[in-house]
Amino acid sequence: MIEIKSVSTVDATIAVPGSKSLTQRALIAAALSDGTSKLIGPLASEDTSYTSKALEQMGIKVERGENVWTVHGSGGQLSTPDKDIFLGNNGTATRFLTSVAALGHGSFCIDGEERMRERPIGPLMEALQGWGVDISSVKGTGCPPLQLNSSGLSGGATVLPEGKSSQYLSSLLLVAPYAAKSATLEVRGEVLSKPYVAMTLSVMSDFGVSVECNEEFTSFVIPKGHYRAMEYEIEGDASNASYFWAAAAITGGRVTVSNVPVPSLQGDAGLVPLLARMGCEVKRDGGGITLTGRDRLEGITVDMGDMPDVVPTLAVVAAFAHGKTVINNIAHLRIKECDRLSAVLTELGKMGATVEEGQDFMVIHGNGGHDLHGAEIETYNDHRMAMSFAVTGLRIPGVQILKEGCVAKSFPDFWERFGKLA
Repeated sequence: MIEIKSVSTVDATIAVPGSKSLTQRALIAAALSDGTSKLIGPLASEDTSYTSKALEQMGIKVERGENVWTVHGSGGQLSTPDKDIFLGNNGTATRFLTSVAALGHGSFCIDGEERMRERPIGPLMEALQGWGVDISSVKGTGCPPLQLNSSGLSGGATVLPEGKSSQYLSSLLLVAPYAAKSATLEVRGEVLSKPYVAMTLSVMSDFGVSVECNEEFTSFVIPKGHYRAMEYEIEGDASNASYFWAAAAITGGRVTVSNVPVPSLQGDAGLVPLLARMGCEVKRDGGGITLTGRDRLEGITVDMGDMPDVVPTLAVVAAFAHGKTVINNIAHLRIKECDRLSAVLTELGKMGATVEEGQDFMVIHGNGGHDLHGAEIETYNDHRMAMSFAVTGLRIPGVQILKEGCVAKSFPDFWERFGKLA
């Protein structure tokens, strides 16, 4: 447990670690490339460690230096692991590496922690089966553990039956160039978290593969090809930057995050204009973004279907605003590391906030933070719960974060950097 030290205001310049989303995508592209790539400024965390170690089980050599990772690509040729590939509660890696394993020739088992065994992957399995992959859910639940008897991807046409998790779609796109023939992919239903799909397409393009698609991201043509090895620089993680911008917002202070650029490849940088709508001042500052809070924040109504990972951050800020904040289109929060929709409102409620929960929305009734008090915050072993609720403790004495070590998943030295705000 850690108790947050409250402050009167903040005034800081912070650099955040590299983007987790970009690191994991670049690792896959570099691993499948035709030579040796260097990733500059990758995120070294529990999640990216799971990804790199799994790639090593498949025969990809990854040298992890302090700020540069060297990835020796295999040209799409994979070794068969001698044991199960264990990915903890890393949903991105589980979905991405399931498709990577489909490129191999042999038996692959993808598994994870108990929570990962509750997180659905059935739509991805269906789409891979359309490309000729022999894949099954070992327990018949549509969740890991998964068994693949791989013989490569056939290519041609397949259908992803739902777009609720962009990770399914990104997973398929990343491996499709290595199918036996040119591949097409149709997505049914609304595609959520579109910026993450755009990020995937950008990484693929940087590594030498261009994909044709429509504006809705429901139809794709992926040419047969190979990624080229390259030096790839990874920008700072916008999701992790969100907690520092939120700190400025609720204290009326100033925080510059020096390494999240404008424009950013990351959809979660879209939190910044939302904070501006609530009353904050925003400006570009060199290669980063400076946010300055104001005495009074106002509630807003917003669709956050494309920014699920920063919903907890906005919800926390909303508790310090005046008036009602409504966050819509967030049902997919329920299949994250925990049921974040319910968890966020439960913990805000513990602190005295007035909240409402719907199946795909949340409402926070703000009173400038005057109705809030300290509490023990359960993190549900979810890094984003720990980091977003840490922000509340800057204004409210007595906020204690339980099992604070869960931040290692995406931001191992979070508490050290967050402490600099005081």
